[in-house]
Amino acid sequence: MALGVTKNKRIFEDLLETCKHNLPSVDEAMLKKAFELSYEAHKNDFRASGEPYFNHPYEVAMIVAKEIPLDDISVISALLHDVVEDTDIDISFIAKEFGKEVAEIVDGVTKMGGVFKGQDITQAENYRKMLLSMVKDVRVILVKFADRLHNMRTLEFVNPEKQRRIARETLEIYAPFAHRFGLARVKWELEDLSFKYLNKEAYDDLARKIKNKRRERENYINRFNTPIMEKLKEHGLKFEVSGRPKHLYSIYRKMIKRNKPFEEIYDLFAVRIILESNDSNECYYVLGIINQIYIPVPDRFKDYVSIPKTNNYQSIHTTVIGPEGKLVEVQIRTRKMHEVAEKGVAAHWKYKENKFTSDSELEEWVNWIRDVFENASKDEASKEILASFKLNLYQDEIYVFTPKGDLRRLPVNSTPVDFAFEIHSKVGYHCIGAKVNGKIVPLDTILHSGDQLEIITSKNQHPNRSWAMFVTTHKAKAAIRRWINKEEEQLVQSGKELWEKKVKKLKLSFSADDTIKLAKSLKYDGSGQLFKAIAQEKVNLDEVLAPKKDKEAKESISEMEFDSFANIARTDLGGILVDGKSENVMYSFAKCCNPIPGDPIVGYITIGEGIKIHRKTCDDLINIVKKGENRLVPVQWPTVDSNLFVAGLTIVGEDVPGILKDISHSITSYQNTNIKSVNIVANNSMFKGTITLYVKNLDHLSRIIERLKKNKGIYTVERFDSTNLV
Repeated sequence: MALGVTKNKRIFEDLLETCKHNLPSVDEAMLKKAFELSYEAHKNDFRASGEPYFNHPYEVAMIVAKEIPLDDISVISALLHDVVEDTDIDISFIAKEFGKEVAEIVDGVTKMGGVFKGQDITQAENYRKMLLSMVKDVRVILVKFADRLHNMRTLEFVNPEKQRRIARETLEIYAPFAHRFGLARVKWELEDLSFKYLNKEAYDDLARKIKNKRRERENYINRFNTPIMEKLKEHGLKFEVSGRPKHLYSIYRKMIKRNKPFEEIYDLFAVRIILESNDSNECYYVLGIINQIYIPVPDRFKDYVSIPKTNNYQSIHTTVIGPEGKLVEVQIRTRKMHEVAEKGVAAHWKYKENKFTSDSELEEWVNWIRDVFENASKDEASKEILASFKLNLYQDEIYVFTPKGDLRRLPVNSTPVDFAFEIHSKVGYHCIGAKVNGKIVPLDTILHSGDQLEIITSKNQHPNRSWAMFVTTHKAKAAIRRWINKEEEQLVQSGKELWEKKVKKLKLSFSADDTIKLAKSLKYDGSGQLFKAIAQEKVNLDEVLAPKKDKEAKESISEMEFDSFANIARTDLGGILVDGKSENVMYSFAKCCNPIPGDPIVGYITIGEGIKIHRKTCDDLINIVKKGENRLVPVQWPTVDSNLFVAGLTIVGEDVPGILKDISHSITSYQNTNIKSVNIVANNSMFKGTITLYVKNLDHLSRIIERLKKNKGIYTVERFDSTNLV
């Protein structure tokens, strides 16, 4: 596949030269092969700006090679990162032509591209997917940073709605990740570009004010720098001094946080001194020189050289009083420190076990992510990691010591409980007290740099809900939250068991919906909260269930009992015929089978109780016959009203308008069937009723039942006899 185009040859040479300048080694043939494949795959596609689509993967590759220099594998992956998603080329082809590493990175970047489509980007699940991709190979997310950075730089060509969506996604997700990876330059640019599209009016206003003050600022910084540069040269130091740019979004955040106008915020000038030596001691040497020239502000000194930030940032920060009494912030760092500050983990890769990883701090962070996913549900893990980002972004730190003198880094406003969980989750769970600098202090005491802590534990102690109100670290908050959730689950289960036991004892019928409705009537969010209150003895079950108990008792009384129905049916037909004759013979109906008109029946001659009338299918009667007792006598129901007899039905269904009319029509429209009585009880949009009617025979009754079942809203229709009774 030949390039054939002079321009393509030139831009490939530019990319190759950039790679050679910034990367330790370059597989030129593989890079050219990836360049050609990417060009061919995208040559007929165009971006919203009208430019060839190939410009995008090319620029992403340039960012990876120049601004986030990793390795040639990453640059090749950047060139190919959209090929699988946008063309017919599959990942197996990439693996075959460029190797497994490139294929895995391209696949990871492709999958990450679909994480946020059609979703609310504030969902923690999005963080989870991004983190899982990153844990496999950190280069996936670094290539994705480059992809997002180029998209943000060309965002002006898409519609406003899409601009806002992408900008918000970038500000809430990509910028925090860039910060955690130490990619300061990428983070600043992503923030400023997001700010531009999310609040253009404020962005333009700030940009204009900064531009108007630019000359004044540059003149002042030159006057401030001159004596410093002269002294550093006198001491034979090699260095670079520059005004450190203030970023628009950072200024805007300070204005909002401090509720102050731009004029009051933008009075702190900033200077950065970069030493060509890699000897960190020179940073302190330069600090001493500056303090001889300008008066330092005591409470504005921070030493990140001795104690780096969690993302490995190192620098000395000091604020001094410059000419005209203006405050100037000075940062002092070596060239290597500057590379790390600007390019983060990309500045100091190390190869380990055939996988790219970064420094020990980032490894610890990635290991924490793995631990979270292994020991929590998917949803809990996502929320915990999301909380850690939102909590620890832009946060300052303090440094405290264990009783043995080991250093521990914590966020500002941390407490002994934060420290306890930082040591180990078990220490945190059983923390009962603390000593700070030898003195016992409350657990919500705010710690300060230099404090030495000793945690007092007890195996009987467990996290207190109030701890969640004052702890600061994501580790402490997440651990306390997990404990509270577990405790609540146990309370809910205990309360549920008490509830079910009581309901069963009272023989009440409670569906899941009934329980939820009851919970809400008692001002609880759902059945779970009700069960929890029961376990905590905040709810008296006898009082809560009393109305339901009374109601079901009344409903059972209002329903026609079987004996009443049977008496109506039997009385309506008159006496039983024994041997075809209506003689004055004493008889009664057996309770074991409760026969009613229409049932095939037989009589059994008892001693002293006359004839017992049984169904022919009665189990008790069959057992009597098996014993050889031949005291059966033929009996039958009398014939009246043209062979009609009374039958009963129970009907259950939805209490919808017109349902009684539909039931009546289904019965009376079939062979002019007459209804003898109706008894309907409605409750909570449902009804239950009994109907007695005149039918010719069992077939007649069966057909009526089938007709009733066809009505919309009817759940069950059953013959009303002893087998239906509960």
